[in-house]
Amino acid sequence: MKKIRVQFLLFVYHHTQKLYRKYFKKKKRQWQFTEEQLLLFEKDSLGRKLGEFYKQHGFTMIPKMENHDVHHLITGCGTNFEDEIAMQYLLLGNGKLNAHLLAAIFLGTLFLPEYLKMYLRAYQKGKRMKAFFHWDFESLLWQNFEHLKDFIYQKQTPVFY
Repeated sequence: MKKIRVQFLLFVYHHTQKLYRKYFKKKKRQWQFTEEQLLLFEKDSLGRKLGEFYKQHGFTMIPKMENHDVHHLITGCGTNFEDEIAMQYLLLGNGKLNAHLLAAIFLGTLFLPEYLKMYLRAYQKGKRMKAFFHWDFESLLWQNFEHLKDFIYQKQTPVFY
């Protein structure tokens, strides 16, 4: 039964994604890098980690949706459907709010209610994190991934005097 619910949600997602990019991302431009170019970044950089993410999962970049993939890296949210919904909850907790996000949360909760506890934990996690949902991650591809992640998670780095 879960398989049918997920198939329905995937159907809805695939048919609304282009509309989302057209109407919600119309001012945004696609990144100027390919998956292969990301793999040429320094070993510990965000760019390299993102390139490895694409290679590991067999994904390709979707124009104007590249930040979404960075959100997966930073949050540790997986790529199966319930994890995608959890990431939307996390982003809501982080301060992001738009019709597409609310629709994903509504439909995900309606069709996959057995994951509600996971969704609520993700929401709380997003509230604890520094707001990052609006960042332009393309300009941060050269940054050290762990340092960037620590900053977002508001971890204190030790200072030695």
